[in-house]
Amino acid sequence: MKNIFMKSNQIFAIAGISLMLACTANKKEEQKAVASSMKPDSTILNVVRLTAEQLKTANLTIGQVENRDMHKVLKVNGLIDVPPSNIVSISIPLGGYLKKTNLIPGMFVKKGALLAVIEDPIYIQLQQDYLTAKSRLAYLDADYIRQRDLNLTKSTSDKIYQLAKSDFESQKYLVKSLQEKLKLIGIDPVQLNEITISRSINFNAPISGYVTKVNVNIGKYVTPTDVLFEIVDPSDLHVRLIVYENDISSLKIGNEVVFTTNNDLSKKYTAHVAVITPNINEERTTDVHCYLVNENIRLYPGTYVNAEISLNNAKVDALPEESIVKWENKPFVFVKQIDQTYKLVAVELGLTTNGFIEVKTNLKGQEIILKNAYTLLMKLKNSSEE
Repeated sequence: MKNIFMKSNQIFAIAGISLMLACTANKKEEQKAVASSMKPDSTILNVVRLTAEQLKTANLTIGQVENRDMHKVLKVNGLIDVPPSNIVSISIPLGGYLKKTNLIPGMFVKKGALLAVIEDPIYIQLQQDYLTAKSRLAYLDADYIRQRDLNLTKSTSDKIYQLAKSDFESQKYLVKSLQEKLKLIGIDPVQLNEITISRSINFNAPISGYVTKVNVNIGKYVTPTDVLFEIVDPSDLHVRLIVYENDISSLKIGNEVVFTTNNDLSKKYTAHVAVITPNINEERTTDVHCYLVNENIRLYPGTYVNAEISLNNAKVDALPEESIVKWENKPFVFVKQIDQTYKLVAVELGLTTNGFIEVKTNLKGQEIILKNAYTLLMKLKNSSEE
């Protein structure tokens, strides 16, 4: 009987200890829950208090939201470009051997300057054919007139007259076509005679600009499809930006563009959207061409640019970017209370321009920590972890 009572007492003791442990665990869980509820990632109402010494060290700057002009910015990349009329690829219509050239990439040439001298027997043959055809044309012209006069008096048949007329007109077409061929290679048919026949031709610059490509050397034979030189006239620069299809609908003619180059990131240039290409390519982008505000800037075609396109403009409430603190990827600001206390308030943000950020949450009339807000955030975080 005694053993039965002893076992019963042991059971009750064990049960009592288990109950005590359970109550202790529940109390700790409740404490953790209360502490967790005070963290900024769970609530927007968190208060931190500074002592006079801490306030002096924190060096806080206090202010209010400002009503500012803000615009949405689209960040894109692109290149300095020139229109097709300012880029010339030099080829030889009939081919030949390069006899002379002094060009090197980067050299500036004026319109009409000598680019190269090309020679080939075909040029001699072409000049000979033209002079021969021209001489025969004179004979056929005289014969045509003679047969016409004879036909008027019926001294010759209509057949002979028509044959003379046909020969004359065919020769006239031949001479004209040979004239155009000579002009293609830079030979003036009017000045050509048996004395001026040459085995070489000169090619002159069709525009003023910089030589960007030299693809030949002395003695090389070039065909009509070969590009010998390329000349670029940089007097009409513009910016060609690459914009993705999802952003095209946001653009309109006249949008302001501010861009920089990798050569000098501190120097900003201004342009305006002029042409939006109405076509999406295989990379799901399109080209947007922008005219420079200052056309006298010294930039080179092909220069890479980073650009920001201003899409719209509106008056909004804004704060300096450094007044915004983030915890768990959520934005907050500190609002000054009384007795050196500061409340952490969650905010909804909008556009960002020139160091300011739009605040959609109504904070008008409240005193906001504009500078060194992260000092308060660190103190609040340390307090929550204690």
